[in-house]
Amino acid sequence: MDLTIRYFAGARAAAGRREETAPAGRSLDDLTQELAERHGGRLADVLRVASFLVDGVTCHDRQAPLPAGATIDVLPPFAGG
Repeated sequence: MDLTIRYFAGARAAAGRREETAPAGRSLDDLTQELAERHGGRLADVLRVASFLVDGVTCHDRQAPLPAGATIDVLPPFAGG
């Protein structure tokens, strides 16, 4: 099973899509590197400052393998208050 990557706000604009899939069995660091290479510098900039949820839970270990079938949410910093 693949991973589902969902982009929000500025990450969506930088990726040019709402979501996509990628093969499972890699770490978050590996995945973000692949996504940056796939979509270019604009998304790479967002990924450097984004927060990530794995199945709705904040990811603290960026080197742990991502479970097959997981949903990864890419959340850029939000302004406002």
